[in-house]
Amino acid sequence: MTHQYENLNAATPPFIGGNYFDKYRSKNPIHQLLMRGFLSSAQNLLSQIDFESVLEVGCGPGDLASRILPPVCDYLGIDIDASQVELAQHRYPQLEFTVGSAYELPVESKSRDLVIACEVFEHLVDPKKALAEIARVAKRWVLISVPWEPAWRILNVARGKYWSSFDNTPGHVQHFSRKTIRQFVATRVECVDIRSPLPWTMIMGKIAASKRSIPPFRNPS
Repeated sequence: MTHQYENLNAATPPFIGGNYFDKYRSKNPIHQLLMRGFLSSAQNLLSQIDFESVLEVGCGPGDLASRILPPVCDYLGIDIDASQVELAQHRYPQLEFTVGSAYELPVESKSRDLVIACEVFEHLVDPKKALAEIARVAKRWVLISVPWEPAWRILNVARGKYWSSFDNTPGHVQHFSRKTIRQFVATRVECVDIRSPLPWTMIMGKIAASKRSIPPFRNPS
């Protein structure tokens, strides 16, 4: 299995990507059931907040945005992989996409009502840096999801996948339990709601108005 290592400059930690799996178009009934739960949780969380401008970090081919966001919102999706950005623009020409790094988001501070980072942090060598950037550009809301460990690997075992890598999905360099992802997000963002669509953890966070001390983060590997 070949990983992609992307590095914008020497000061920027790499993003580690594995093979892409088109989970939104899978014909497998189990995959479809899991994705319905994932999308339902995201839509439910978004229905409880007001937002007009959205930045999606790690947008991939744009499939998530097209399924959970209203068509009238001001949207920008970024991804480190230029081929994914090109595919997203081809599939969804009504939306705007660009190449960019989670470590250096190409938008101004406090410029987006909502920042989405779903299935991103498990790929990042330096998740702290990316979370700080997301907190910088988010005006109020943050939607984050990560694979729920160890359930994610257990499902890989059940599917007979990735045995050579001890059932770890290629490209996953961070492994979050329910507790560790809440602790991690809370270092920068106030967690206001959490959902558990199998096999993910999904958090709606709010940018605190007042400045507060940031506790240290332990890598939850």
